[in-house]
Amino acid sequence: MPLDPTFLSNFILILTGFGGAFLAALWVSLVIWTYRDVRARSRDPLVRVLAVLLVALLNLPGVLVYLILRPRNTIEEEYQRTLEEEALLQTLEDLTLCPGCERRVRDNWQICPYCQTRLKKPCHQCGKLMELSWNICPYCGTPAPGMRREGMTLDDALRSLANDEPQADA
Repeated sequence: MPLDPTFLSNFILILTGFGGAFLAALWVSLVIWTYRDVRARSRDPLVRVLAVLLVALLNLPGVLVYLILRPRNTIEEEYQRTLEEEALLQTLEDLTLCPGCERRVRDNWQICPYCQTRLKKPCHQCGKLMELSWNICPYCGTPAPGMRREGMTLDDALRSLANDEPQADA
């Protein structure tokens, strides 16, 4: 059965139309994808315009060039990385330093192991560590030895001194 030349011509015309519509849709979708991608990766308006123009003018080769030149991380990824770095720096800054040698020391250390500077003092009542400048234990409320007690009369102070002295056996 012979093929009709007008049928063949119409069929090729329809295939060319579909192929052209597909290529036009591909071109438009690549331009839109590039615009969205560069908007997520750069704040610079000139870079955004140049990237979209590159893809709009060169089509597939423009997309390849854009993929090579585009920024590695999105703005959101950069922001998250910056937050993580700031959190790490904050934790490093929160560590206490020895006043003698400026090295990092832990909160529960009584003496610096590097320079032997006294960092904290134990409460004589409960034994928990207190800052050197504290005059009263925040854990048990006991005043540090030698500190003045509020509301104590002279008789009470003398009585507590008499109780603190060891009893001599006769």
